[in-house]
Amino acid sequence: MTIRIVIADDHPLTRSGLAEWIKRNENFTLTSQVEDGETAWKIIQQERPDIALLDIQMPRESGIAVAQRIKDSGIPTRAIMLTSFNAQPYVMASLRAGAMGFVLKTTAIRELEVAIKQVMSGGFYLDSRVAGILSDKSALPEPLSVREREVLLVTSRGFSIKEIAVMLCITERTVQAHLTSVYAKFGCRGKSEALLVALKYGIMTLDELLEDTSLDDGGH
Repeated sequence: MTIRIVIADDHPLTRSGLAEWIKRNENFTLTSQVEDGETAWKIIQQERPDIALLDIQMPRESGIAVAQRIKDSGIPTRAIMLTSFNAQPYVMASLRAGAMGFVLKTTAIRELEVAIKQVMSGGFYLDSRVAGILSDKSALPEPLSVREREVLLVTSRGFSIKEIAVMLCITERTVQAHLTSVYAKFGCRGKSEALLVALKYGIMTLDELLEDTSLDDGGH
């Protein structure tokens, strides 16, 4: 089964180049390509693609606003911001809006493929060139326990509550309790924001989040 993708970008060359690449990739299917945020949101509601590649600055509605609409609606489409802007406010606003990936347009195309597959699997992808701007050791949140950090890390790789419980030899209720505690300590409402906080304050590294390996079944 191929990954269904919609492209929203107001630059014709970027849009057409991505479209051609997707059409040549046997793992992907292009559902639509649009040039503004308002149209992108309408298409996402109609087609419910797996992945939305969203430029940040577009006419009529920004990519960040579209990502927020997706998040609020509960539509299962996962947003990846594909942009030229790597300033901290753009990264943080994108992830708070529910985007599960942030990729610079200057990235190699093979890295974009990695990002799409990572996000499609329920994981989180942040371009390594923007990770450094999130570093901020001031006003650290309340520390996580070893188990809370472990649960958040496995969650970042797209595993379900049930799968995490099996992997860590704990109950599903305990997994949920750990996540609830993490969100409370970080003052956030979900996985995207929690991972952003963990990166921002150096609680986790980008390499850890992008590592594509499973933890051992044994728990602490």
